[in-house]
Amino acid sequence: MGFGALWAYRLRSFFVVLGVAFGIASLTLIVTAVDGANRKAVEMVEMFGPDAALLFGGDFRKRAVGTRVLTLSMDDARRIENSLPGVKLVVPMRMKPGQTVKLGSRNYQDVQVVGATGDYAGAWNWPLAEGRDISDDDVAHGAKVALLGGTVVRELFGEDSPVGQVVFIANIPFQVVGTLVTRGASGGGHADVDNRVIVPLSTLMQRFNLDRKYFRAIRVKFLDAEHMDAHVENMRSLVRHQHHLTPEQDDDFTILTADEILKFLSMFKGGLALFLGITATIAILVGGFVLANLFSLSVSERSEEIGLKKALGAHRSAIMVQFLVEACGLTLMGGVLGLFMGLGLGQFLSRLDILTIQFSWKAFFLALAGSQAVGLVFGLKPAKQAADLDPIRALRGEG
Repeated sequence: MGFGALWAYRLRSFFVVLGVAFGIASLTLIVTAVDGANRKAVEMVEMFGPDAALLFGGDFRKRAVGTRVLTLSMDDARRIENSLPGVKLVVPMRMKPGQTVKLGSRNYQDVQVVGATGDYAGAWNWPLAEGRDISDDDVAHGAKVALLGGTVVRELFGEDSPVGQVVFIANIPFQVVGTLVTRGASGGGHADVDNRVIVPLSTLMQRFNLDRKYFRAIRVKFLDAEHMDAHVENMRSLVRHQHHLTPEQDDDFTILTADEILKFLSMFKGGLALFLGITATIAILVGGFVLANLFSLSVSERSEEIGLKKALGAHRSAIMVQFLVEACGLTLMGGVLGLFMGLGLGQFLSRLDILTIQFSWKAFFLALAGSQAVGLVFGLKPAKQAADLDPIRALRGEG
């Protein structure tokens, strides 16, 4: 009888379902977005490496207009490698963005050309798909060799092997000696880490007329990840000493570790959950109030029906159960609709590279549980109101 009443008042049922659906859609989006952010955090930490640090020139936190960002020198890299305890590998790097890579008549634009010393792939825990890495001998001789990222390989070579082939960067020929395994986009899809070509640091500085004294970053790997805090503090003290900074002066460099990435992502997830949580709460409350108001109106309109049922022997509990079944049935439909709306919106935002979405059964069960909670909480008062009607007054239409 409860489900029959839902069909009899279709327009009213539609508005209740829609109101609940918006709230559940927001709730679903929260769960899937936070799960996606957690997955992305794990991927980024694995890619970055828990045993590594990235030393940038310039202070990101207190950067003023015109402040130097090229503050790291080869002497800094040597001192870190030779004097810092626990260091396993040091790789200085410099980047030239926005380059065009050519292969015959094919051009691929907006490629990042990274100059690095030997063992670039090892420093970034980045497996080789084929060929070899940049070597120290390549750097010493300024060799015109290149290591290609997966995107460049796909765009220029398709399924063919690029190893041994010659590509042109700024009209300079480079022989491909190896390729990196495709890692996929990072940072929510805004940066394609595979869209790069790695060449010897000396070659990049010489062929692209870059300052040969300073470079942009130093990748440092340590022998163990358990004492990263101590390693970072030791490196900070060493570089400050190298740059002759007084205690009153700020760092002219920035040290980035996996912990820093996790802290940033935690702040991002917290802000995202807070914003979407408020949105979901408001939407669910609106849906609940719509349910309560429409059901209260329904009790008044159906007073004769309720009075007749009670006159025929229907118990108070039976009347309450019927109205609660109606409320929970509507919110269940709203929950299922909201779940699909949330997943659809999540996929749309993922394709726009705004959020990373990951479906989980947790989202499914939370959507159903949330919708039923709305039905029970907001449907209880109208159900009690219907159960408490006096049958004689109800039959007279005075309910």
